[in-house]
Amino acid sequence: MAVNRGRALLAAVVAGLGLVAVAASHAAPDTVSLLKVRLGGEGTETRVVIDLDKSASVKVVSDGEADRRVVVMMPGVDAPDGLQGAGRGVVKAWMVDEVQGQARLQMDLAADAKVKRRFLLPPADGIAHYRYVIDLAAVGASGGSVGAPAPAATQSASLTKASGAGPTPAVRTQFLPAKKQPLPLKKVIVIDAGHGGKDVGASGAQGFEKEINLAAALALKARLEKSGRYQVVMTRNSDIYVPLETRVRIAQRANADLFISLHSDSGPTASLKGASVYTLSDKASRRSTQFVSKDDWFMKANLSGDQGVRDILFDLTQRATRNRSAVFAQTLLSNIEGEAPLLRRSHRDAGLVVLLAPDVPAVLLEMGFVNNPEDEARLRDPAARARLMNAVADAIDDHFGAGLKVATR
Repeated sequence: MAVNRGRALLAAVVAGLGLVAVAASHAAPDTVSLLKVRLGGEGTETRVVIDLDKSASVKVVSDGEADRRVVVMMPGVDAPDGLQGAGRGVVKAWMVDEVQGQARLQMDLAADAKVKRRFLLPPADGIAHYRYVIDLAAVGASGGSVGAPAPAATQSASLTKASGAGPTPAVRTQFLPAKKQPLPLKKVIVIDAGHGGKDVGASGAQGFEKEINLAAALALKARLEKSGRYQVVMTRNSDIYVPLETRVRIAQRANADLFISLHSDSGPTASLKGASVYTLSDKASRRSTQFVSKDDWFMKANLSGDQGVRDILFDLTQRATRNRSAVFAQTLLSNIEGEAPLLRRSHRDAGLVVLLAPDVPAVLLEMGFVNNPEDEARLRDPAARARLMNAVADAIDDHFGAGLKVATR
């Protein structure tokens, strides 16, 4: 009898554990990770690809026809912070955030468009993850898609003709959808801590330049992220070597609104001190072509393949970028003047590799001379470094808070 009772008890325990395991499996399902969002296509049709590590339920809750915004909800999907982009084709801008435990993709449309098709692709053809695909098609100027609403002007004219009355704009506008505010995209700032790893940079009495640059970059990152206005991308977060060309590619892949490279100078004599800012020189401009992709807009804008037209578009793009760089350089110098001594000619130009991206405004800040005792002491002092980086952050705030001006130099 005792043996039978023991067996019964053991069976009950095992069954109980099984129920607990089943309940746990239902209570804590595996979450799905959103890996990235990719866009492709032209001005009339754009494909949006959402890369997921597992299969997921995806629902389009707004197709964009009413207010030019497509909204996609993904229950049970985790998304990395700060995922956003400038868009392509019919998509003007997009961003991913989290709402009530769900990942949400929002896309502002550049023109009237509709969801043409959507489907889920399983792993295949060497791709190890799932892909949810949404195809967006532009609606023609004359209301070209079947079932699309007629333009407001046409509706108004038809109603006026049928009724024989004059236009009544007050009545018409009350039925129009309210215009949504643009997506609150954060400005993307790429901070480049100069040198690193085997590339130690200049030498001072207390150590190497690479250490100062990284400490300053981390301080600037903390200050910018604290404001909540920026998405910060670092070319390095630790003492590692990153090739110069890779630093430029990082900025381009991030669709950076600004690239700022932090360095500490070294002079021929220990008496030389002060900060300076570099932007790209005219002579080095043509070297920027090494960072041009066949997918860049100015490479695809001319369908006839005329190299001369592409060169003109490239030059215009680069000219605008250099202008924005020069404007920010002036703002930066005016903000840091009270926190660091400046060289007599504090705004300089050069053909530095990290400044070569034709589509990313970029500056290189030499924070001081590491082989000057006063400059090195200031750059290694945490309080002085924080004040300098706060001034740099203030310059970034000023730059993006005001309308773009034309550089005066």
